[in-house]
Amino acid sequence: MPVVYTAELIGGEGVAIFCGTDIVSVERIKNSINELGDTFLKRIYTDEEISYCESRRMSKFQSYAARFAAKEAAYKVLSPDTAEGVRWHDAEIVRKDNGKPILVFHGRLKEVADEKGITAEAIDVSLSHDDSFAIATIVIAKNS
Repeated sequence: MPVVYTAELIGGEGVAIFCGTDIVSVERIKNSINELGDTFLKRIYTDEEISYCESRRMSKFQSYAARFAAKEAAYKVLSPDTAEGVRWHDAEIVRKDNGKPILVFHGRLKEVADEKGITAEAIDVSLSHDDSFAIATIVIAKNS
């Protein structure tokens, strides 16, 4: 079971800062992909995420694990009152031209973000991994 820490902090005058972190075993994700194949991939990842991870060859499982952790962290940081209607594809990690990962919301998570007044500019994503673990942190700073 992944370890998830979520905290709400107040930063600066009139700014609310929300932070979600998740860590995932690369081996767990690798086993799921090897055992379930496309069924797992298509359920969890968007086509763009799959394309990126597959292009990473030597570190593809670490890339998949980092994105899995980011999706978990995004769900936690938004704290929707109900998980009803939330899908794995509702949180997508894409890359800017400079390589920096960004979080894009779709579906139910986009509705939650819109309700909370969270824009794409307010979100920062950090992904990291080694051979065994991948970690993701999502930070949202918005005017309160």
